[in-house]
Amino acid sequence: MRIVGGTLRGLKLAEVGTGDAAAHLRPTSDRVREAIFNLLVNGTHGNPIPGARVLDLFAGTGALGLEALSRGAAHAVLVDDGAKAQALIRSNIAKARLGDATTLLRQDAARLGANRDLPFDLIFLDPPYAKGLGERAVASALAGGWIAPGAVVVWEESRPPLVPVPLAVIDQRRYGDTLVTLARAPEA
Repeated sequence: MRIVGGTLRGLKLAEVGTGDAAAHLRPTSDRVREAIFNLLVNGTHGNPIPGARVLDLFAGTGALGLEALSRGAAHAVLVDDGAKAQALIRSNIAKARLGDATTLLRQDAARLGANRDLPFDLIFLDPPYAKGLGERAVASALAGGWIAPGAVVVWEESRPPLVPVPLAVIDQRRYGDTLVTLARAPEA
């Protein structure tokens, strides 16, 4: 796994191999990550990355949040409650030298609680597939004030997710067994 674009392009991240099923680690492939960022940068909905506050739920390796920072995001909060994921994320933050631009939270992404900081402009979520955790995480983020008005949510899943109101689907693409859904929060 490598950062595929931006100032850190080519940076090799910590190896996970084919993933860790017991820890629910299934890293987003470089190809899918590149496709996601192409959708964000070149989509008709405007590029949400420059200066963005990023929330990476079920962060796993932190690759999505770190990729966003490489491409101009201002800060990323990476959320995962797994011990193996925490170690991988810490290693990748160190490799990227992005300690000042990241916050790592060991927390259940499906039970975020109230946000005590500014809301986020760009939200990534890559939950374990077909368990309904993405729906719970997005509902929790909405209820807790984590999602800014006009924010873009990038959701990886194996099937079409049940995108909760008030989010609206703006794009959806399939890459092998991964379905990427982009949704937008309403403007204030």
